[in-house]
Amino acid sequence: MLQIRDLIWGLLFIGCAAAIQVQITPTQGEISVGESKFFLCEVVGDAKDIDWYAPSGEKILPNRPDIIVSRGDETMSTLTIYHANVDSAGIYKCVAKNGDKEAQATVQVKIFQKITFESAPSPQEFNEGDDADIVCNVISSPPPSIIWKHKGSKIQVAKDVRFRIMKNGHLQIRGIKKIDEGMYNCEARVMARGEIDFRMIKVVVNVLPTIRARLSEVNATADIGSSALLACDADGFPEPSVTWTHNNIVLERGDKYSLNEDGSELVIKDVKKVDEGDYTCIAKNKAGEKAEEVSLNVFVQPKITYLNNQTASEFDEQVTLTCESSGDPTPTISWSFENKVFTEGEQSLDRNIVVRSHARVSSLTLKNVLFTFAGQYLCTASNSIGQDNQHMYLEVRYAPKILGPVTVYTWEGNAANITCEVEAHPGASVVWFRDGLQLPSANTTNMKIFNTPSTSYLEINPDSQNDFGSYNCTATNVLGSESKEFLLIQAEVPSSPEIQQVEPFSSTAVVSFEEPDSMGGVPITKYRVEWRLPGQEWTGSEHDAKDDLIMITIVDLKPETTYEVKMSAVNGKGEGESSPARIFTTEPVREPSAPKLEVKVQERGNTLKVSWIKQDDGGSPIKHYLIRYKAKHVSEWKPEIRSPHDSDYVLLSGLDWNTEYEVYVVAENRQGKSEPAVISFRTATDPTTIPDAMDGGSGLGTGAIVGILIVVFFLLLVGVDVTCYFLNKCGLLMCIAVNFCGKAGPGAKSKDIEEGKAAFTKDESKEPIVEVRTEEDHTPNQGGGPTEPNETTPLTEPDGKTVKDENTKGETEVKNATAEVKTVPNEAPQTNGNESKA
Repeated sequence: MLQIRDLIWGLLFIGCAAAIQVQITPTQGEISVGESKFFLCEVVGDAKDIDWYAPSGEKILPNRPDIIVSRGDETMSTLTIYHANVDSAGIYKCVAKNGDKEAQATVQVKIFQKITFESAPSPQEFNEGDDADIVCNVISSPPPSIIWKHKGSKIQVAKDVRFRIMKNGHLQIRGIKKIDEGMYNCEARVMARGEIDFRMIKVVVNVLPTIRARLSEVNATADIGSSALLACDADGFPEPSVTWTHNNIVLERGDKYSLNEDGSELVIKDVKKVDEGDYTCIAKNKAGEKAEEVSLNVFVQPKITYLNNQTASEFDEQVTLTCESSGDPTPTISWSFENKVFTEGEQSLDRNIVVRSHARVSSLTLKNVLFTFAGQYLCTASNSIGQDNQHMYLEVRYAPKILGPVTVYTWEGNAANITCEVEAHPGASVVWFRDGLQLPSANTTNMKIFNTPSTSYLEINPDSQNDFGSYNCTATNVLGSESKEFLLIQAEVPSSPEIQQVEPFSSTAVVSFEEPDSMGGVPITKYRVEWRLPGQEWTGSEHDAKDDLIMITIVDLKPETTYEVKMSAVNGKGEGESSPARIFTTEPVREPSAPKLEVKVQERGNTLKVSWIKQDDGGSPIKHYLIRYKAKHVSEWKPEIRSPHDSDYVLLSGLDWNTEYEVYVVAENRQGKSEPAVISFRTATDPTTIPDAMDGGSGLGTGAIVGILIVVFFLLLVGVDVTCYFLNKCGLLMCIAVNFCGKAGPGAKSKDIEEGKAAFTKDESKEPIVEVRTEEDHTPNQGGGPTEPNETTPLTEPDGKTVKDENTKGETEVKNATAEVKTVPNEAPQTNGNESKA
C-alpha cells in the first residue's frame, strides 16, 4: 500500500519534472524547553545547495553548538535543535537552489515551558506566630494555575482569612500556629495542555521556648560540704537545649558543677559563699531563646573566730571578754556563765556586768572584779541556720578565803576532824596554830594534819578536857593571807524527846513524838521507847533515827490494860534522859482494822494479785480474811473467798478482759469483822483479739483461728498433765491411774489435809479458779499473843529486841510453808466449823 506522501511526490514529479520542490517534515514543531528535536527538509528535483535559515534570517552555519545542519544526500537536509530554549522559537526556512532555480519551505517552531518546580523545598520551617510564606516557585508556558491543598482538601482562602495565595503562587499563612503544621500539596496545572504536577511540602512550626524556674530562690549553707540544686523546666519545639550561666560565663560539667541529661538541673557542689548570686537558665531552639534567673542565697553557719582566755585580779576595776564571729545572716552573740545568760545591755542591777555588741563582735565587761567571777564562760554565736559555741576561762587571782563551819563537837576518846576549806588562786599554804604554837608540836601526839589541794583537816583525838577549845587555821599565798578560829566543843548526850500523843488500840499503841530540843552537838542515831505495866519491869525497843520518823508503834499489848511509856534519844556520846512517863490504856477487844490493799497485774492480763497489809487485830488474833469481788457493771458478787489468817495475797484469775472490777477484803477475829477495804482495777485488753479481715482479703477466718488456738491449748494441757504425772505423780493421768488402774495415790496430799495445811470445800458455784497462797512466819497467836503492827511501824518483841518490819514490801520475814487454796467451778474455799490451823 503506497503511502500518501509518496503518492503526492509522484504526482508532483510527473507534473513538474523540471521544477524544484521543497518540503519540511514535520510541518510544524512544538518543543519543550530543554528538549531537542530535528526537522527534515526534502527536495524534489535537482538541487545543488540546500540551506537552512534561522528566524533572524541568518544562514545557519554548521559550527553552531545549539543548532546543527547536516545534509544526508542530494535531496535532504536535517535541522537539529538541541536543548531548546525560548530563543530557539521562530520560523525556520529551508532553501534549495540549482542555478537560477530556487525553492523553499518554512516550519513554525514553538518553544513551550513544561511545568517546572524551580523551588519547592521540603521541609520549610517557621516560628509560631510568624507570617509564613510557603515557597513553591513553578514555571511553565503558558503560566500555570496553582492550587494548594492541606490534609487532602483544597485550601479555601475565602473561608480562612489567615490563608492567602500570593501572585507568585506562594501560600501565606498569617500568624502560623502549631496546628498548621503538616504536609501541604502545591499543585500546578496548564489547562491548554492538560498538564499537571505537584510537590508535597512539609511545613514545620517551631515554638519559641518557654521556661520556668522551679524555685526562683534557692537557699544553701556554705562550708559544710552540701550541694545546691537549681532547676528550670523548659518547653518548646523542637525541644530546646538548656544551658546555665553565672556572671556571663557558661557553666560546664566538672568538679564544681554537674548537669543532668537535658541540662535542666544544675548541681553546685560544695557550696561556698562565693557561689552566691544570680544564675541564668537559658532555653534555646530554632524559634529563639528564653532566659530565667534563679537566685542562690548562700548562708554561712556562725563560727567564732576570736575568743581568748583572760586573767584578772580580785578588786580590779574591770575586765573585758571579747568574742568575734562570722556568719551570714549576721549572728547574734550571747554569753553564759553558771547557768546565767547575758545578752545585749546591762545584765545586773548593780551595773557590774555589761554586754555590748557591734556587728560581729560582742564584749562582756565585768566591773569590780570578784573572785566568784572566775570560771568558764561560754560564747554562743547563733543565726537562723545554726550556732557555734566556744568556751574561754577567766582566771581571777585572789587572796585566800577560809570557808566552812567553825564549831566541831566530839567527846573524849572520839576522834574528830576540824575542816579548814580554803579558796585561793594561786593555791595557798595552810598552817594550824593553837595558843600561838604551830601544830603539831612535839608534845602533841593525839593530833594529825591531812591536806588536799583545797582543804586541810586537823584530826584531834581528845583525851582530856584540855584538848577542847580554839584552833587557828591560817592560809597564805602571794596575794595575802587569812586566818580563822575553829572551836572544838565537848559534845553532850541529847535531851529527851517530847511525847506528843499516844494513840492506843487493843493490842498496839502508836506513840507520836517530837525530836529533842538539844542534839548534844552530834546527830541522834537511835530512839529508845520503853513501856510497862505500872510497878513492873520496863520493856523496850530501839529504832534507827530517820528524818521522817515521828511515830513508833509498840505491839503485843493486852486489851483494856493500863501502861506507862517513855522515850529517850541516843547519839554518839550516849543515851540522854528519858521523857516523863505517859500513861495510856489499851482499847477493849474489838473488831480488827481494815487491811490496806494493793493490786498488781500478772503476766497474763486477766489475772491479778491482790495483796493486803494487816493493821491492828483488835486485840484478838485474825481468824481469816474474806475476799469478795465483782465486775462493776453487774450487781452479783462472785462467791466469797476465805483466806487463812497468815496469808497476805490472793490471785484472781479467769477474769473478763478489759473490765473494771472492785474487790472487798475483810479481816475477821473472834469479835467480828473489820470494815471492808475496797480497791478497784481494770483488766487488760484481750491480746488474742483479731481484727476483722479487710474486705476482699484472704486468710484464715476467725473461726479457724479460734479452732487452732483451742487445739494448741489442748496440746499444751496434755503436755503439762504428762509432765505432772511423771514428775509430781499428779494430774488427770494420775487420777485415771488411781481410779481405774488401781495405783496408789501420793500420800503427801492426804497427810497435808490432816495437818490442816490445805483445805478444800465445795459449793454450787461455777466461778473461775481463784488461787490463794499463804506464807507462814510463826505459829498462830493463841489468845492475846503478839500480833502484827501496821505497815508504818517497826516490830517489837516482848524482850525488847527489834524485829525488822518488812510489811511495806508485802512479804513476811520468815517463810516456812506455802499452802494453796483453789476454787474450781462448783467449788469455793470455806473453813470448817473448827477452823483450819493453816
